[in-house]
Amino acid sequence: MVTLLRHFDRSRFEPHLALLEKAGPFLEEVPKDVPVYDLEASRVRYALPGLLRLAWRTRPHALLSTLGELNLAILLGRPLLPRGLRLVIREVTPVSVRLPQQSRHPGPWRRLYRLYSRADKVICVSDFVLNDLAEGFGVPREKMVRIYNPVDSVRVTQLAGAAASPFFGAGPQLVAAGRLSKEKGFDLLLDAMSLVRQTLPHAQLTVLGDGPLRLDLEDQRARLGLGQAVRWVGTQSNPYPFFRHADLYVLTSRFEGLPNVVLEALALGTPVVAVDCPGGTREVLAGCPLGRLVPQADPQLLADAIVKACGSDLKKSADAKRMEEVLNKFGVEQIVRAYEDSLLA
Repeated sequence: MVTLLRHFDRSRFEPHLALLEKAGPFLEEVPKDVPVYDLEASRVRYALPGLLRLAWRTRPHALLSTLGELNLAILLGRPLLPRGLRLVIREVTPVSVRLPQQSRHPGPWRRLYRLYSRADKVICVSDFVLNDLAEGFGVPREKMVRIYNPVDSVRVTQLAGAAASPFFGAGPQLVAAGRLSKEKGFDLLLDAMSLVRQTLPHAQLTVLGDGPLRLDLEDQRARLGLGQAVRWVGTQSNPYPFFRHADLYVLTSRFEGLPNVVLEALALGTPVVAVDCPGGTREVLAGCPLGRLVPQADPQLLADAIVKACGSDLKKSADAKRMEEVLNKFGVEQIVRAYEDSLLA
C-alpha cells in the first residue's frame, strides 16, 4: 500500500489513507502529501462506522479495501455508503485454504465471501487467488483482475545499501521473515534447520518478525538443540540489509497470496528456497533462476533443498537476463497503472 501511495499519478489521484489504528512501522513511509485518518478501531469489526463517516465527509471517487474481514463489512454496509462511490476490494490470500486453518467455523465465513460479487472490482494478487474466488465462492471472473504486488527494486536496493552486513560467523547465512504465526510455517523451518546443521554445521538462521508463537518457537529451538544457530531479531524497519547479505532466503508458509519478501529478496539477488504451498509462490519462482521450490512441507525435503542451494552458488550462476524478465512482471510502474485503471474504470 505504501508503494502504491508513493507512485500514484497525482495528476489523476488525490490519495487518502484510512487505518484501523494510526500506528506501525510503515507509518513514517507514507508520503507527506497523503492525509492519514485514524479509525481508532481495536478490531476490524469496529472500523465500519468510522469508515462510513469518513466516506461521507470526504466523498471519494473510489474506495480500495485490503483486509478480508473489512472487505466483508464494507460490502454488507454498501447501501450506507455515498451513492456512486466505486468499491474496489483486494484479496491477498487463497480464502478456501485460509478459512479452515484460521476459523473453527469456516462454513458461515464461506457464505459471507460470496458477498465479493457485490464489489465493482476485485483485485487478486495472484492467479491462484483469482481462481480460488471464482471456483470456491462464485465470484464472477469478469469482476476480477489479477494484479501482482509491486516490488520497488530501486528503493529496496537503496535501503539494502544503507547498512553493513548484520551477520557474523562462517555461515552459510539463512534468513526468513514474517509474522510468527502458524500459517508462516516457522516450526517447519526449525525442524529443517536441525537437519541442515548435520551437513552444514556452521549454518545460521536469522528470523525477522514477531508474533504469537514466539515462545513456542523458542521452546522448539531449545528442544532441537539449535542454540545460537537460530536468532530472532524482531520486526525491522529496514529488513533489506538482512536480505541482501544472506546466502539464502527461505519461505515455509502454509499458504501465500503472493510473497512480497520473496520478490524483495530476488530483487537484491538473493537466492530463494520456498515450499510450494497453495497460493502465488509458484507464480513467482517457476522458471526463476534464483528460486527453488520444495514440492511439499517436509523437513527433510526442505533441508535437502537448502543444502543444495547453499552449495550451488546461485548468486554467481543465475542468468541476469532471465532474472530481469522475472522481476519485470512485478515492476512498479505497470502495476501502479493497473491499480489506477481499476480504481477509475
